[in-house]
Amino acid sequence: MAGLKTGMVLGVALTVWLLGPGPMAPYRRALLNRSAPQMVLVLGGDVDRERMGARLARQLDLPLLVSGGSNREYATWLLQEERLNPERVTLDYRARDTLSNFTSLVDELQSDGIQHVLLVTSEDHLARSMAVGQVVAGSRGIHLTGVPVACSPDCEEEGRLKQISDWLRAMAWVITGRDLRDAANLGPEAR
Repeated sequence: MAGLKTGMVLGVALTVWLLGPGPMAPYRRALLNRSAPQMVLVLGGDVDRERMGARLARQLDLPLLVSGGSNREYATWLLQEERLNPERVTLDYRARDTLSNFTSLVDELQSDGIQHVLLVTSEDHLARSMAVGQVVAGSRGIHLTGVPVACSPDCEEEGRLKQISDWLRAMAWVITGRDLRDAANLGPEAR
């Protein structure tokens, strides 16, 4: 009988933690958000992603944000070729990797009132980028919808270990505000 009571108390406590106000509330908002997308976010690394993102932004009349994409001159030319209004495009080069694609932007997106983003990346990168993005963007109440860009025959399946380690880095960033990779590489100047 004591085990049943303990289980019920723990169950109620977990339910309150998950459904009540607190650290899970932004994730719940992001998960349940069914509003129309407000922006297209392209994770750089492939010009096909940028082209797809530009077309999608033009078709849906949404602003485009390219994080860590091709060099500025090429990107500008590509966006002109796709007839995208340059005033609706942001090229952001702060990201070093998939995690920083999100961490360098998420607070600005939140302060701009963005709640739903179309995330454009290669199909072989989508699972990891969504896992990372849902943790980081979800912590700010931002819903992501993945848009895969075909990469065949050049697709290379990403390893499970890479997905898990980047997800853990994302969780650590949400909790501490720091990237574990940066914390592990403290040089003399950072101490």
